[in-house]
Amino acid sequence: MKSSMDLLVLLLLIPHLLAFAFSANEEAFIGVNIGTDVSDMPSPAQVVALLKAQQIRHVRLFDADQAMLLALAHTEIRVTVSVPNDQLLGIGQSNSTAANWVSRNILSHVPATNITAIAIGSEVLTTLPNAAPLLVSAMKFIHSALVAANLDTKIKVSTPHSSFIILDSFPPSQAFFNRSLDPVMVPLLKFLQDTSSYFMLNVYPYYDYVKSNGVIALDYVLFRPLPPNKEAVDSNTLLHYTNVFDAVVDAAYFSMSYLNFTNIPVVVTESGWPSKGDSTEPDASLDNANTYNSNLIRHVLNNTGTPKHPGIAVSTYIYELYNEDLRPGSISEKNWGLFDSNGVPVYIMHLTGSGTVLANDTTNQTYCVAKENADKKMVQAALDWACGPGKVDCTPLLQENPCYDPNTVFAHASYAFDAYYHKMGMADGTCNFNGVAKVTTTDPSHSSCIYPGSGGRNGTFTNSSSVAPSSDSASGCHSQYSHDVHTFLSSLIVGLLTLSTAASL
Repeated sequence: MKSSMDLLVLLLLIPHLLAFAFSANEEAFIGVNIGTDVSDMPSPAQVVALLKAQQIRHVRLFDADQAMLLALAHTEIRVTVSVPNDQLLGIGQSNSTAANWVSRNILSHVPATNITAIAIGSEVLTTLPNAAPLLVSAMKFIHSALVAANLDTKIKVSTPHSSFIILDSFPPSQAFFNRSLDPVMVPLLKFLQDTSSYFMLNVYPYYDYVKSNGVIALDYVLFRPLPPNKEAVDSNTLLHYTNVFDAVVDAAYFSMSYLNFTNIPVVVTESGWPSKGDSTEPDASLDNANTYNSNLIRHVLNNTGTPKHPGIAVSTYIYELYNEDLRPGSISEKNWGLFDSNGVPVYIMHLTGSGTVLANDTTNQTYCVAKENADKKMVQAALDWACGPGKVDCTPLLQENPCYDPNTVFAHASYAFDAYYHKMGMADGTCNFNGVAKVTTTDPSHSSCIYPGSGGRNGTFTNSSSVAPSSDSASGCHSQYSHDVHTFLSSLIVGLLTLSTAASL
């Protein structure tokens, strides 16, 4: 009798196990969030043109804007629409209200617009706790309307969570959801499991780093390579963590398993890094934002998964497409975008080998040149390094050779910097030279002097593994809602990371 019951339980679990196993075979994707708190917001047609130009095939809207959905029609771009928090109460209290919402915002647009998910609210459990009791009913009512329209297998329903709901988050194997949320979290997870949906999570290592006051290493946050003795080790599982992002995602997996849900995939609905901040936000910088987002995209698209679930896709939406200058708060709050409102990249990402998404990294059209306002002596020193230890062939800079003129330190340094930059595959940190160099999309070639980034050759490179001198300065996106709540998560990660790293030394 017992074996029969075990078999029955197994048969009942098979659909859910298959759903999770299927995610292992899915290719991870990178999407972007589209916020609209922009004083000169581009038209929906302009937004879509930018998405197409950047090969962005997955977007998340913070509402279900009709004009935007119409502009996305016939593009095949996969769209996640949202029920804003201020509409949650009405939908959670009325099945008919939910049905009307689906009719107006979904049925009137599919199949022309490729809507694949509906996010019910955003960080409701931490930003709108009074609505928490209605969250699951809102999800069920929306899903019921999709079932009635025979769209429930095509369009998934979920809700984005702040990682603040995870307590004791490092080591990840000890993580668990705030127990006061169990009355909501258990039926919510059961709904996700029963409908083969996924757990939406917002992950912001930027806040973890800022709140750690230097305890968490910047390299650990930015996905930079770490020596083995600097990796964080989960003492219970002996899994090694080389970045905060993976640790937080695995903390979510372990938190779900603590409640006996082991087959729900995680999709990261927001992650990024601000490119600008005020004097109290030195870590919000172009270099850090570029490094984080470039490495995050590469990490996701490599389908490496996490230490707990290697090979399981962790698809991620970058926060965000545009800088939102109308957002309240500090300068960093307004500068999480990849582009300004004119569609100009805020920075040129380094995405060699990561496919075509966000192709503002035009790999054969970016150059490394000396900054015009840099200190001349520092530029000269960097030039000397490039032509010496850096092993760049600087013969084109000699008199009577193609790049001798103009005979200035800055012109010669720009050629040498660009030669080194392309020699090193435009890797992160190879266009820095102690802060006197910058990446540009303007071809600096002139007359017969063809820069390496243009595909021309005025000389030859010698083989070298030299690394250009670089700055350790903290350089470097953000939720639609306040992220002060991440402070508590950060403090937990800080303390436990310190213990774990010490143990591994």
